[in-house]
Amino acid sequence: MRVLVVGATGAIGRQLVPQLVSAGHQVTGTTRSPAKAGSLQAAGAEPVVLDVLDGAAVGEAVAKAEPEAIMYESTAIPPDLNFRKFDQTFGPTNTLRTVGLDNLLAAAAAQGVPRFIAQSYAGWPYARVGGPVKTEEDPLDPDPPAAQRQGLAALRHLEDAVTAAGGLALRYGNLYGPGSSELMVAMLRKRQVPIIGDGGGIWSFLHVTDAAGATVAALERGAPGVYNVVDDEPARVADWLPVAASGAGAKRPLHLPAWIGKLAAGEVGVSMMTQVRGCSNAKAKAELGWQLVWPTWREGFVHGLSAAYPQPGHG
Repeated sequence: MRVLVVGATGAIGRQLVPQLVSAGHQVTGTTRSPAKAGSLQAAGAEPVVLDVLDGAAVGEAVAKAEPEAIMYESTAIPPDLNFRKFDQTFGPTNTLRTVGLDNLLAAAAAQGVPRFIAQSYAGWPYARVGGPVKTEEDPLDPDPPAAQRQGLAALRHLEDAVTAAGGLALRYGNLYGPGSSELMVAMLRKRQVPIIGDGGGIWSFLHVTDAAGATVAALERGAPGVYNVVDDEPARVADWLPVAASGAGAKRPLHLPAWIGKLAAGEVGVSMMTQVRGCSNAKAKAELGWQLVWPTWREGFVHGLSAAYPQPGHG
């Protein structure tokens, strides 16, 4: 197929383009940076420099590429996270998930593109009540922390718009691997990621290689709708965080009571550490025929993190 990957030089895009090319697809990849066009060409894609917030430019790019499928992977994740100002920190990404998405859907409709796949997120949006593991049928959080409301609204907009257009929204789990966990590793090594309260928040993880693999599977199979794309083992913070620290070559994480954690990381930080729910990947595995390279974060953290991000002076 002729595939247009928008956001092809991001963490997932860098894994996705080679997998698509290897599967025999003809790929056009976009980037906001002219300096990154060469890496796309080297990976086997036709590079296009594009600002997805420019509606006219998006229309021209889609018309020129003549894609049979569009994959939307654009984000603007900052190098430093501020949980106390979560929506402000993720403001540019929220804009990409609303304005940018709408531009791309309009261009896809104008050109009659039959397949549309977009990146969503499964890390914290589910309701923080009920069982520890959620399926796609479970409701999203009706009352998220105040600093996450704009982010959740942007995700709702993305999923509603994509599925209304007959596309697939992939709720990726918390990503790790090249291009996606450098900040976490650095913070772990500085002991800046403590277990807060009981550490009872449930996280679902996903290696970037598996995120790309699921996206290729969604291109070839799967009905329109929403899919949780996560690994096989949702886990409590108190369980996964020490393993991540060990994999990063760091000391065991500190343990803070919830009230101190709230002072440091705000309501969002406490929610992420104590209240969020994990996700089931049963639908994605069954309907997309998706198989994971890294079925559990246990293997990924132990065998991937320290090798991928060696300590300074250690190679």
